[in-house]
Amino acid sequence: MISNTINQLKSEMIAWRHHIHAHPETAFEEVNTTKFIIEKLQSFGITELYTDFAPTGVVGIIKGNQEGRWIALRADIDALDIIEENTIDYCSTTHGKMHACGHDGHTAMLLGTAKYLSEHRDFAGTVVVIFQPAEENEGGARVMVENGLFEQFPIEAVYGIHNQPNMELNHFYINHGPMMASYDVFEIKITGVGAHAAAPHLGKDTIVTATQIVNGLQSIVSRNADPLSSLVVSVTQIHSGDTWNVLPQEAVIRGTVRTFSAQVQDMAESRIKQIATGIATTFEAKAEVDYQRRYPATINYAKQADIAITAAKKIVGKDNVIIDPLPSMGSEDFAFMLQKIPGVYVWLGAGKGANLHNPAFNFNDEVLTTGVSYFIEIVNQELAN
Repeated sequence: MISNTINQLKSEMIAWRHHIHAHPETAFEEVNTTKFIIEKLQSFGITELYTDFAPTGVVGIIKGNQEGRWIALRADIDALDIIEENTIDYCSTTHGKMHACGHDGHTAMLLGTAKYLSEHRDFAGTVVVIFQPAEENEGGARVMVENGLFEQFPIEAVYGIHNQPNMELNHFYINHGPMMASYDVFEIKITGVGAHAAAPHLGKDTIVTATQIVNGLQSIVSRNADPLSSLVVSVTQIHSGDTWNVLPQEAVIRGTVRTFSAQVQDMAESRIKQIATGIATTFEAKAEVDYQRRYPATINYAKQADIAITAAKKIVGKDNVIIDPLPSMGSEDFAFMLQKIPGVYVWLGAGKGANLHNPAFNFNDEVLTTGVSYFIEIVNQELAN
């Protein structure tokens, strides 16, 4: 159930969200977005603010009317390098950048939560609001953690939320364990001997080598991974050659690996290296593999999942809370926070619409008050007087 007080915030949150949507900024460039957030927080009477945990982003401290435990609520604030195709009146004013993942909505939700809490401090403890930059690709959460966010403040649990288009409107989806997969990337650089295309016997063909490596990588999931484990190995780029009559001397393969298990991650990395170098040797070429572990898996803590489930049921009713849905093979840098302290990451269904990272995506404003109500209920449970 959503209170009248929270419903009264809706028009303000929509205005904030539309402003942020119209002025998107990508990873670690969210200078104006951070300035906007700071101005709003200060106008709410929240003056204990910190901007030193990342190049952009802000952390605010909201103290209740009694001493108690510390918890944190987190929103991501960055946009994506996508050309927006919407024709809305608050469409992106920065060509080539747009809020295609709903971080504008997440930011508005947390601002609404901060305003409510600043006006209703009837809780025992401290709420830390984390407006985190650079969730997309650059690991802003990792940067904030490495810069001492959880050392400076005695935060005991952290809570995150993400809108999900094409999931039931105002339904919550909450897992007790894995929620999102790890995110690894690999690059395989193949070096052979270039030659005239009419005399292939004089060269060491990197394109033939590359195609065989791509085929070989497909066997990792089908023949190396336990069928009951979750693993994706996807080749997403192949680059080689510039003209019709030359066998190129180099080729590059790039791709991504997704899983929920560190052991499966280890196996996949090892096999990619073995397959690439082995096949290259067979074709008298050389393969160098650069494997990078970008984001760990997002794995919820059971205790905080139960708190989140109870909170969600109070807001939308027990029939609208989906417990332990299938996790996603997508990834989320909130995982870095969960590696440091307990917490939970939930999905909030946003109804039918364009998918995330689509140029026609637009956050559904109808879930703003639901998200705020959920955050407030988390505070009520964790920091009850």
